[in-house]
Amino acid sequence: MKKFYVASSFQNRETVRYVSNELKKQGYIQTYDWTQNERATTIEDLREIGQQEKNAVLDADWLIVLLPAGKGSHIEFGIALGQGKRIYLYSPTEEVYKPETTSTFYHVPEVEIIIGSIENLIRAVRT
Repeated sequence: MKKFYVASSFQNRETVRYVSNELKKQGYIQTYDWTQNERATTIEDLREIGQQEKNAVLDADWLIVLLPAGKGSHIEFGIALGQGKRIYLYSPTEEVYKPETTSTFYHVPEVEIIIGSIENLIRAVRT
């Protein structure tokens, strides 16, 4: 069965949980649920969480990135891209198509951009 990891910012925790739960209902396997963590307060916490997240990205068959995303999400994006993994990049708006607000890496062949409702993302991943 296909394994996935969802990267995003702490402000999107509930959306990450929703997407993950919907995919798990379909039989997909989440490699790590970082939304269960509290914000790290020590370097040791950061190191441990970082290692778990890195391993989860490496173990996943594909990555989902929910925008807006933070620094860690973009590092996870880079790990997945470097490994040649499929990346689903979700944005509720078309900001990703504006040269002044996008990233060059959002537009490489391994990345599929999904715009609109979160259900659009879930449908795209399941196909």
